[in-house]
Amino acid sequence: METKQHILLCEDDESLGMLLREYLQAKGYEAELYLDGEAGYKAFATSHFDMCVLDVMMPKKDGFTLAQEIRAMNADVPIIFLTAKNLKEDIFEGFRIGADDYLTKPFSMDELVFRMEAILRRVKGPKVQNATQYVLGKFVFDTQRQILFFGNEQEKLTTKESELLGLLCAHANDVLLRELALKTIWIDDNYFNARSMDVYITKLRKHLKADPSLEINNVHGRGYKLIVPNGVIAKE
Repeated sequence: METKQHILLCEDDESLGMLLREYLQAKGYEAELYLDGEAGYKAFATSHFDMCVLDVMMPKKDGFTLAQEIRAMNADVPIIFLTAKNLKEDIFEGFRIGADDYLTKPFSMDELVFRMEAILRRVKGPKVQNATQYVLGKFVFDTQRQILFFGNEQEKLTTKESELLGLLCAHANDVLLRELALKTIWIDDNYFNARSMDVYITKLRKHLKADPSLEINNVHGRGYKLIVPNGVIAKE
């Protein structure tokens, strides 16, 4: 029998928290609800969780502080923030701390579950981000030499192009969040770096146009998706 995914749910609105817990349990998750950040911290320190869903504004310990303390204990566990705030500064702060996603209230519980499933598929699936070579469609991408091969042709990529294509390959057929790419490659997610990344996305589209089955799509408000119909083969 498949083991249920164990979810740490921290939400100070008890009514909403109970609804979320019941909904997650109905969807096959094992969810534990805590009403403040301090209780959530104690639970995480003494149990194993596959994902954390954290409200930002909580008594005793806010969600950002709790996330930082969780990251100090476990750098890899996925974290989703729930918040009534929609200021870009707060969203960027959440991603800077290490959030995998961010939902602004009010939100659809179905959407929360879809986002959870996408993140869990990514983190529980094959670890391809350390690959030295990717096969995508008719291309072979050598991440070490930063060369993109197409049959007998080869094209040398810049460092930024190579890093960005590597991230897209690691998230192939899934959304690569803009904030994640900016934080990983450009360090700072300011306006000018965001525009710079758009330019590199355009360059990568030109590099890949020889294989019409490949696409890099904009996902409005979230990031980019590299479409590879037959999936990416990663070689370490």
